[in-house]
Amino acid sequence: MGKLELEARTLRRKGYIRQALLAAIGISGLLLVGAAAPNVIQVLDKLAPDKYKLKYRLKGTTSRLVSLGQIRFVDRGGKRYMEITEKGRRVLEMERQKRLLTERAGKRWDKKWRMVMFDIPERRRKTRDTLRIALRTFGFYQLQGSVWIYPYDCEEIVTLIKADIGTGYAVLYAIVEKIENDERVKRHFSLV
Repeated sequence: MGKLELEARTLRRKGYIRQALLAAIGISGLLLVGAAAPNVIQVLDKLAPDKYKLKYRLKGTTSRLVSLGQIRFVDRGGKRYMEITEKGRRVLEMERQKRLLTERAGKRWDKKWRMVMFDIPERRRKTRDTLRIALRTFGFYQLQGSVWIYPYDCEEIVTLIKADIGTGYAVLYAIVEKIENDERVKRHFSLV
C-alpha cells in the first residue's frame, strides 16, 4: 500500500474515532471518564487492533474535542464526566444530515433543483469562504460565483449551515423547476 493510501486511511480512522466518541457522549448526555475508554474501545475494536495505541488516540481525540469546544469535562458527585456542548451537538447533527443527504442521492430525482444563493460582503470574506467549503463538502455544484445547486431536498442541511456560520438573510434557498442549459449539471450529478 502506498504512502498516500496509508495517510488517507489514518485520517479516516481519526474521523471515525472522533465521531464515535462524540456520538457516545451525545447519546448518553454524560459519559463517565473512567468508563469511556472501555466502552469506546469495544465499539472501535475493528478500527485499531492494537488497544494500547487506541487508548492514546482516544486521549488525543478527547483533548482535541475539548479544544474545539465540542465536549467539556464536568465534576459531579466526586466523579469526572465528559459532556457534549451545543457546538458538539451541531457537529453531530451536521454529520447526520450529511448521511441523509447521501442516502437521498440514491433515490429517484423529482426534476427540481435546490438552489442556494448568497450575497455576503467582502468584509465577511472568511464567512463566505466557509460557506463555499461547506457547500462543496456536502456535494453542491457551483453554478455561478455565489449560486450553488443540488438535485435533492437539502433544506435542513442549508438551515444548519446558515445557523453554524451565522448568516441570516444573506443566504437564500430556492426550489427551481428548470434551469437553462442544465445538461452539464445533470451530467455532474449523473442524472442523464
